[in-house]
Amino acid sequence: MDQAVDSQTVVKADAPLSESEKNAIIGGVLLSMLLAALDQTIVAPAMPTMARLLGHAEYLPWIVTGYLLTATAMAPLYGKISDVYGRRPTIYAAILIFLAGSLVSAMAPNMLVLIVGRAIQGAGGGGLFALAQTVIGDLVPPRERARYSAWIAGTWAVASIAGPLLGGTFAEHLHWSLIFWINIPLGLVAMAIINKPLRKLPIAAKHHRIDGLGALLLVAATALLLLALNWGGSEYPWLSREIFGLLACSAVIWSAFALRLLRAAEPLISLEVLGNPIVLAGTLSLFLLQAANIGLAVYLPVYLQSILGLSASESGTAMLGLMLGTVAGATFSGRTIARVVHYKRIAMVGVTFAILCLGILSLVAGHASLLIVEILTTCIGLGSGTTFPVATVSVQNAVDQAHLGVATGVLTFLRSLGSALGVAILGAVALGYGLPLAGEGTQAASTAVEALAFVMIFFTAAAMLVMALVALVLMPEKPLRGHPEAPVLAD
Repeated sequence: MDQAVDSQTVVKADAPLSESEKNAIIGGVLLSMLLAALDQTIVAPAMPTMARLLGHAEYLPWIVTGYLLTATAMAPLYGKISDVYGRRPTIYAAILIFLAGSLVSAMAPNMLVLIVGRAIQGAGGGGLFALAQTVIGDLVPPRERARYSAWIAGTWAVASIAGPLLGGTFAEHLHWSLIFWINIPLGLVAMAIINKPLRKLPIAAKHHRIDGLGALLLVAATALLLLALNWGGSEYPWLSREIFGLLACSAVIWSAFALRLLRAAEPLISLEVLGNPIVLAGTLSLFLLQAANIGLAVYLPVYLQSILGLSASESGTAMLGLMLGTVAGATFSGRTIARVVHYKRIAMVGVTFAILCLGILSLVAGHASLLIVEILTTCIGLGSGTTFPVATVSVQNAVDQAHLGVATGVLTFLRSLGSALGVAILGAVALGYGLPLAGEGTQAASTAVEALAFVMIFFTAAAMLVMALVALVLMPEKPLRGHPEAPVLAD
């Protein structure tokens, strides 16, 4: 199943990229990343309409799950493929697969075809997440790279805000299929923008192989694990034989994948990358941070509706503090990294601040005013947002150019996996404390049971951030490559 690729070690461009060409590439890959991010948020408001028109409402969750499964599982595979074949053909393939899935979804006559289209979309979208950061890593040295993390954070914030608004508007006033049709022109624009300048990126590939068996094992193990995390506590009890069977099968295949990494001539994920202590600690910190952030983003609207009595639209507006705080934290961190020697401390201070604010929120959850909640959640986003640039740049700075795609793919994979794990863990806490999730937004009854449930949800999210902080503390700090834009401060 292996496929060999023989070429020069590095295929260099005839002429260096100009600043305008670099900006065009970055704008194009971020536009393609926005497409993939939007499709994680835009479908939710339209799902009731889809169920009514297409039927088989019992399969409705698979519209989200199908996308999540393939997007997460494919991320590290794209990183390896781009290291072998180059960024341009790989990102083109990801965009085309994503657009093909959009076309299938838009023309779906029934729920089954829509789910298949969403899975195809995810297979392309997972690559767009990883490749956007990898391409930025190709263009600028690590010391200057961090400031672009704010652009990535901003892309996610736009998707989080615009996605639900567009999805609801299309479904209510136009047609639900426009959710997918809109991807076609935007995807073609992104391809046109990056077409010419992306040709100048070098290809680092010499006698490389794509480990097909390893890729198959990784996709299967990830899919089974995500199914268990998505179904546990909702479709089946956590201790049911169905969930136990999925977890057991996933563990067996993960073991086979680990064995394959040790025995393959050229494993899918380099052991040099996996054994790097900076990569291990950096990816683990982002995994735990994303678990806390996404879990909080999912259950904070439930808290705003059930405890503070906000409507669904009002709770969406109230989420702006958390989202904009995250972007502001990432922007500050990205602009500061190049100016300090001990850049890791930026994230350590930020996460500590977020832990403190989450702890306060858990203490006042039962009687806090909307103003207090807004201030605290904005501060949580501000503190946690500082970690994204630090973790990403640290991991990319720790590996050589030949392994940049693989390292970034692993980072993206664990970030996506952390999202699923965070939602699952906080969901288990909510159900364990009797939170009536099925009635969210329908009433504003602030009971002691609900208040206690949210206290424990916020406390659990804070515990995840504590573990992320420990990972950051243990992560070695390697001087960033590249020339600083301003004098570097000692601390």
